[in-house]
Amino acid sequence: MALMDFIKKQFIDILEWTEDGDGTLAWRFPMAGNEIQYGASLTVRESQMAVFVNEGKVADVFGPGMYKLTTQTIPVLTYLKNWDKLFQSPFKSDLYFFSTRQQIDQRWGTTQPVTVRDKDFGAVRLRAFGNYAYRIVDPKAFYTEISGTRDRYTVAELDGQLRALMLQHISDAVAGSGIAFLDLAANQVEFAAQLKAATAPAFAKLGLGLETVTLQNVSLPEELQKILDQKIGMGMIGNDMGKFMQYQTAQSIPKFAEGGGGGGGVAGDAMGLGAGVALGQVMAQQLSQGLHEKLADLKAKGILTQDEFDAKKAELLKKLV
Repeated sequence: MALMDFIKKQFIDILEWTEDGDGTLAWRFPMAGNEIQYGASLTVRESQMAVFVNEGKVADVFGPGMYKLTTQTIPVLTYLKNWDKLFQSPFKSDLYFFSTRQQIDQRWGTTQPVTVRDKDFGAVRLRAFGNYAYRIVDPKAFYTEISGTRDRYTVAELDGQLRALMLQHISDAVAGSGIAFLDLAANQVEFAAQLKAATAPAFAKLGLGLETVTLQNVSLPEELQKILDQKIGMGMIGNDMGKFMQYQTAQSIPKFAEGGGGGGGVAGDAMGLGAGVALGQVMAQQLSQGLHEKLADLKAKGILTQDEFDAKKAELLKKLV
């Protein structure tokens, strides 16, 4: 009976994997109780690697090429099984194929705003999204850390973990870039490079190489967007507080003209009143300064005495008030 069982066994002499384009990262060759024929042909195509696993331990790793499996071509497996160099019988082992091509157009993005440190604002809550691409570079590590003894492991199953790793390192990327938050939109390439540098070591621990990272958009919280709009509107005003007040007043005038800032009711009237008061203060300050300079000039020329200068100044200021 044992002899009949031996005769019925099918010995595998061709081992290969043709990817079907379904996003498979790791695939176990179906043994179904069969044994691999000594001298069998192993074909590993470009963008693939193959791994023999014996009794739960990774034995031999094969890169692209065609191999005839003998005690010379699988030395680690030979050692683990303690085969004699002349041993030429069929053997049993698990064989896994891994896709090493780039997995492109993988999406990352913040589902909730992420708080990061910023040199201008101290702390900022931002939203960002972009793409990244990766590949398996160490199938042994990937087998040990991720895919294990699964028959098949896909890109979709890994997506959530990798997306979380990208988001986890956004703060590190912002800090490493040294770019102010308001300047991130104009320095997307540098920020993406820093995000890649910060995240790549975490990918490497999983046997993956992070190939590219792109940043497509950084969105500002509403309150910071208003500040950015003001900064753009002010242009070259810089730190001149007087000009800033004029700018703020000019921004409020249209709302005031519409009748209380367009808000209606008490709140709208308050907004309009605030704009009017601000406008009056600015105009009074400018007019007062001009009149003071004119009176001072007349006094310097001897046209006005000190008493006349003081009286005119008091009179004009009283009218302004």
